[in-house]
Amino acid sequence: MGIGELDREAHVPAGTGAAAAPRTLAEALRARGDEGLAALLRARPDLLSPVPNDLTQLATRAGTRGSVVRALERLDRFTLQTAEALAVAPDPAPYPVLLALLSGDDGDPDIEAALPRAVDALREQALVWGDDDRLRLVRTARELLAPSPQHPSPTGLGPTVSEATAGMSPGRIQEIIAAAGLPATHDPVSAVAALTELFTDRDRMGALLDTAPPDALTVLDRLVWGPPYGEVTANPAPPVRWLRDRGLLLPASTRTVVLPREAALHLRGGRAHRAPEPHAPELSVLREYRPQAVDSAAAGQAYTALATVEELLKGWDQGGPAVLRSGGLSVRDLKRTAGALDVPEPVAAFWLELCHGAGLLASDGEADERYAPTPAYDDWLDLPAAERWAALVTAWLVGTRTSGLVGGQDAKGRALNALGPDLDRGAAPEVRRRILTLQATLEPGAAADPEALLARLRWERPLRGAGRGGSPGDAEPAAGRDASAGTTYGTGTSAAYGSGASGGRSAATGTPPGPGAQTRTDLRSRLALWTLAEAELLGITGRGALASPARALLNLPLAEAATEPVAVHGVELSVAAARAATLLAPLLPEPVDHVLLQADLTAVAPGPLQRPLAHTLSVLADVESKGGATVYRFTPGSVRRALDAGRTASDLHEFLTAHSRTPVPQPLAYLIDDVARKHGHLRIGAASAYVRCDDDALLGEILADKRSASLRLRRLAPTVLASPAEPAALLDGLRAMGYAPAAESAEGDVLITRADAYRTGARTAPVPVPDGPPSPDTTLLGAAVRAIRAGDLASTAVRKERPEGAPAAAGELPRTSPAETLATVQAAAMTGSAVWIGYVNAEGAASQRVIAPVRVEGGFVTGYDHTADEVRTYPLHRITGVAELADDQV
Repeated sequence: MGIGELDREAHVPAGTGAAAAPRTLAEALRARGDEGLAALLRARPDLLSPVPNDLTQLATRAGTRGSVVRALERLDRFTLQTAEALAVAPDPAPYPVLLALLSGDDGDPDIEAALPRAVDALREQALVWGDDDRLRLVRTARELLAPSPQHPSPTGLGPTVSEATAGMSPGRIQEIIAAAGLPATHDPVSAVAALTELFTDRDRMGALLDTAPPDALTVLDRLVWGPPYGEVTANPAPPVRWLRDRGLLLPASTRTVVLPREAALHLRGGRAHRAPEPHAPELSVLREYRPQAVDSAAAGQAYTALATVEELLKGWDQGGPAVLRSGGLSVRDLKRTAGALDVPEPVAAFWLELCHGAGLLASDGEADERYAPTPAYDDWLDLPAAERWAALVTAWLVGTRTSGLVGGQDAKGRALNALGPDLDRGAAPEVRRRILTLQATLEPGAAADPEALLARLRWERPLRGAGRGGSPGDAEPAAGRDASAGTTYGTGTSAAYGSGASGGRSAATGTPPGPGAQTRTDLRSRLALWTLAEAELLGITGRGALASPARALLNLPLAEAATEPVAVHGVELSVAAARAATLLAPLLPEPVDHVLLQADLTAVAPGPLQRPLAHTLSVLADVESKGGATVYRFTPGSVRRALDAGRTASDLHEFLTAHSRTPVPQPLAYLIDDVARKHGHLRIGAASAYVRCDDDALLGEILADKRSASLRLRRLAPTVLASPAEPAALLDGLRAMGYAPAAESAEGDVLITRADAYRTGARTAPVPVPDGPPSPDTTLLGAAVRAIRAGDLASTAVRKERPEGAPAAAGELPRTSPAETLATVQAAAMTGSAVWIGYVNAEGAASQRVIAPVRVEGGFVTGYDHTADEVRTYPLHRITGVAELADDQV
């Protein structure tokens, strides 16, 4: 929609008494204060990309289809119903007319109380403008929401009598008004006006319907709430013929009739919607717990989350599964990971995506690409437990990766794999934050009913249709059948946008959907359900109720509920995470510095171990069971692993003695000494591979062993055996035979291997894919409002007439010679006055500015630029011209 269209749609005839009212949306925005403009830009951030030059450009951009659709999709249900009612109201519509459309003939106190808020919200977002006596819906919104044969109105109303009779022959119109009991007129316009007056007169319309056959009233009942279109045959049934003759059904095509809007409103009692919803559904409480019990349960789950992430990435320390050619993890590897973590596959996918989103896990980028921990994982491990939790939860809260989609298919039928592409959903962060904020409105310790949360979410962001990209006016089929006449009369389309044409009921049956209808089919509802499950896994909630640390993370008050989330940006989010970590830290168990060694070659950790102790013990022993107390088991393989990592037998004895509250059992001491005595006695190097040992008898024993046949060993010297196998394969083969060889370098030194040796290169966490432009912060809003105001001043400033007497056209850049330009800016610099200039930048973009020159020298003019609200320097050769401002503008 262009600027001229904005002006034309707001034209106010002279003499109406509304001279002070805004004539265009741009004028309405110009009358706003800075706070009003900031509220508009905050509610519709897409208008800021880029910052408009002036208010006229802002108004034009606010009326574009894409921006209006985005704004409509972010309205709550009642505000959207208000916009839908305005779309079927006269243009402009007085406030009482709008109220009557929403509350009906009988009125509704709840709607009367809620309507001012809805109108204010529409005004704030520049979807509605004008005073209460002349409310105007922007043209694009009216086109999207108004009824048409192709895209019926979400209200279920059809066209007006005037629209439905357009193109009808004058004779046919006269026949209709005669059958309706109206006197004949001299022209079709007055005939249509008379029929409209009849349908809008409650008493006369009631008298007309009292004469209708019962079957005709049944037909009207089935069409009244939409869809208003129906098919008729060449010889319709008598009830349909009675309605058609009196204009209660008007022809829409050769085989289709429509119920005119005025008649439908009478049958509805004046209401545009079947079920207006002025208030959000109340949140019901499923269970209540003590707040301390909720915090304790959440802290326990938070500790489990940290342990799960560590266990997952520790298993991939030497490199994880391969990356699929199309990206992501294979189904087999996902199953293997779920088995290792002892969780279902969807939960394993969640932990994988969480690690990836937090930047702890990535592909290594090598030719044989595989997944591995990143260097950031080592930094994360060094943090205190509460800060590690805050880092994970922050990444989850703002991330757009959606693990719940894993296992499904994309639009092209391709499988969606964990860690693969196409898992970003821009609505995820908003849904997560809103679900948690709604839970915070309940009393501490109260767990919300999930169905109530979904109902509230659907009211705040009504469901959209699936066709045509979810735009207003999307349709789905619905039909009915006239049983008495045998004629299909109700076939048509009903809007699936907003509240729906059938007012939340099936157009075919007229019955309300079940309580669970559409609960889990749309993306937002699925995101909400996934949010509830994931929040419990992360320890954000405990037993379904929001924990205290989560309130701090959301930047919500700890002692009172908040109805809206507080937007956090950058540093603010880091501060909120630090507050959450501070609250969580006392709730987490303190790390212990000891274990309990037992005679059955196990060690029991009575709690979470300190980081160095846990790291060393994980190398020396294998985890046998997890829970409140972790059980580790010592085996020859685990002891050999510690020796391969550079530890000696004496180091291991000292370590166990220092960290065990019980004496070191004799079987464990014997196990360590026995493995250490054999360890490194054999040396493996590259020949392709060789075995070196000072004990030639031991080498002879290996050669004689039938299990070594696959290694194809041969003796090169009394103390050396050679093999065509790789050194790693030779190591594994001899270890499988029960020996404890050690690898050595080309210089003969023992190679020490560490469990955490492999890491990817430096990787950044995946950048979230937003659902739209991010919400601007206060600083950006202030700067944008100042720039728009200054640009509007430049574009609307009154200039003095040109020397030849012709005024400059609006929006036209001034054109003066270089000498005139120099003389004018020098005079302005001496007098301290402001001038209007045309300027072309280095990219060739032309703009107009209001500047106050302070210095002119060296081919440059320096002055205060009112448009940019700062001092700037401009080359004189890029100034197209200059004009003085009118005296009242200086």
